[in-house]
Amino acid sequence: MDPRAAPPVRSSPVPLYFQAALHLQQMIADGDLPPGGRLPSEAELATRLRVTRPTVRRAVSHLVEQGVLVRRRGAGVRVVAPSVRRKADLTSLFDDLARHGGTPRTEVRGLVVGTVAADVAARSGIPEGTEVTSIERLRFAGDEPLALMTNVVPRDVLVLDAAMLREHGLYQLLRDAGGVPVTATQVVGARAATAAEAALLDEPRGAPLLTMTRTAWDDAGRLVEYGAHVYRASRYSFELDLGAGTALPVE
Repeated sequence: MDPRAAPPVRSSPVPLYFQAALHLQQMIADGDLPPGGRLPSEAELATRLRVTRPTVRRAVSHLVEQGVLVRRRGAGVRVVAPSVRRKADLTSLFDDLARHGGTPRTEVRGLVVGTVAADVAARSGIPEGTEVTSIERLRFAGDEPLALMTNVVPRDVLVLDAAMLREHGLYQLLRDAGGVPVTATQVVGARAATAAEAALLDEPRGAPLLTMTRTAWDDAGRLVEYGAHVYRASRYSFELDLGAGTALPVE
């Protein structure tokens, strides 16, 4: 048996609260406390771990500080789901979540058809006057929000509707329509969440967000999509493979 699975031992030189925290972590790893689930009450945990409630309280506070647990107003203490780690490849978040056993879900918050806005044309390179579909989506993993995504797709590449976007990832729809993205310019950054973004992503106002803008082209050099996304930094990271020819940030 993993030693962390054993209840705290008072004769051990390791502090009781830390032993209790390790035991709780093992319960999470074993699935006894599932991701997103509410932590049992202090009294119940004290009984199960055979420690005092103050010891449980300190162990829980330690795991909150470590990002293993999270306190939600009105919802108690909950187990944090494992962070999503995504390679910076030409894939969509929908595809990545499905590929790694997640349950992607999409809320389409807006879908507007019209000519491309001047500021978007300037940022993306989409010619002014082009008819596009502008979409805003909130992407979930199960019931947990992960990203707020805005995309602009030329209508001569793909005609979109909300039902399609709820059922499929954008890149899958582009592939099915023959607009396979093969090259892209992508910029990753960070900033603080606005009040509206924080509410949608279940984060406090001012929480750090990862940002990503991407312009993608197909093999004929046709621009197929422009995206500007924000991701919860507490739940999401980008992974990049760097080689000798890759430009590194200046420190």
